[in-house]
Amino acid sequence: MAAWALLNGLILPSNSFIGFDYNPPKFAAVRPFETSWLYALLHIASVGPVFALSFDRKVHYYSRWKDLFPAILLVALFFIGWDIVFTSWQVWGFHPGYLTGPAFFGLPWEEVVFFLTVPFSSLFIYECLNAYITKDYLRRIERQITIGLIVALSAFGILYYDRIYTTTTCLLTASFLIWHLLRQPGIWRGRFYLAWLVSWIPFLLVDGVLTGGFTNEPIVLYHPPEFSGWRIVSIPIEDSLYSLLMLMGITTIYEYRKERRRELKR
Repeated sequence: MAAWALLNGLILPSNSFIGFDYNPPKFAAVRPFETSWLYALLHIASVGPVFALSFDRKVHYYSRWKDLFPAILLVALFFIGWDIVFTSWQVWGFHPGYLTGPAFFGLPWEEVVFFLTVPFSSLFIYECLNAYITKDYLRRIERQITIGLIVALSAFGILYYDRIYTTTTCLLTASFLIWHLLRQPGIWRGRFYLAWLVSWIPFLLVDGVLTGGFTNEPIVLYHPPEFSGWRIVSIPIEDSLYSLLMLMGITTIYEYRKERRRELKR
């Protein structure tokens, strides 16, 4: 019984997050967003249109799921573990006013589902661009982009070495990119970077909601001493790098599985 209580424990009340930022800059106030179902509805809004379009004749996204879902689940395990640790250390937290209640190891169920729905929708953008834009516009410069990101992220992570969210995200992403550059073929990296740039449009909307850009207070609360303080309106710049690491990790496994499947058919 005690173990189940721990597993399904309620989120700490918002006044437990002393010193957290409850009033980030706003994109715009949207009054209907003031509901405990907001985070859950965000998942429906993200997945619903993508699921409906998954049967597009040119994209055939549904046919990719057998390779996509294992990749999403593997990477989700890592990020959920990271989330649990940083939540327990109060690097960030979650506002109960926008949550339905149940939690697992300190994470609201909506946060756990985030690592499934957001990649599912984001990889749809990747596949749509692959289907409808035949030319790989960034292929000739993908190596320079990767090296530039490695240098910039390493410098930023070292500069903010005392901010755990900043330095962890920057240095993990930089390390992953170094490994990728040395050990992985670059045949799809240019396409990935293009998809990542396009995904900034939904990213700004979804993460804008999560970080309080459209609500009185954020769904995800940040502890200012733990991140750089640089924001895109309400969104900590680290969130975009967190997203880059997660999506590139998933795409790497996804593309590996697709290539293995092609080899088996030969």
